[in-house]
Amino acid sequence: MPVSFSKTVYFKTNPMNYAALPGEMNELSKKIIGHAYQVHTALGPGLLESAYKECLFYEIAQSGIFIEKEKELPLVYKKIALNAGYRIDLLVEKN
Repeated sequence: MPVSFSKTVYFKTNPMNYAALPGEMNELSKKIIGHAYQVHTALGPGLLESAYKECLFYEIAQSGIFIEKEKELPLVYKKIALNAGYRIDLLVEKN
């Protein structure tokens, strides 16, 4: 079933369709998904999310890609940044 965002159509049935991403994001996405696949293949199913996150962080950092873990994300309310306890699990290439 197609979903339309602006003038680009994305298909829910094919999550690996990178055609709509800019070239730079396309390559980065492929690398990240590749690292996630390596981690899951090595560890298998059934572990806590934190175990996969730590291993994925390690794999991405070892590949030379900039990554941060548990990055604070403020809640902006009426132009004021409030610390509401939100955190980004893994932030990759923060551009």
